Amino acid sequence: MAVPKRKMSRSNTRHRRAQWKATTPQLVPVTVDGSVYRVPQRLARAYERGLLRPQD
Repeated sequence: MAVPKRKMSRSNTRHRRAQWKATTPQLVPVTVDGSVYRVPQRLARAYERGLLRPQD
C-alpha cells in the first residue's frame, strides 16, 4: 500500500477531495411480472432472473 512520505497540507487535501463527483446510475427499463420498472443497468440481469425484486 502506498504511504505518503510527507504530510499533505489541508489546502491540497481539500482540493483533491473536491474533484470527486458521484454520478447517478444509468437506469434501463426492465419488465418483471408484466410491469415495467426502471433499474440500474448493472442490476438489470439480476431483476430479470428473479434474484432481486423491485420495490413498489
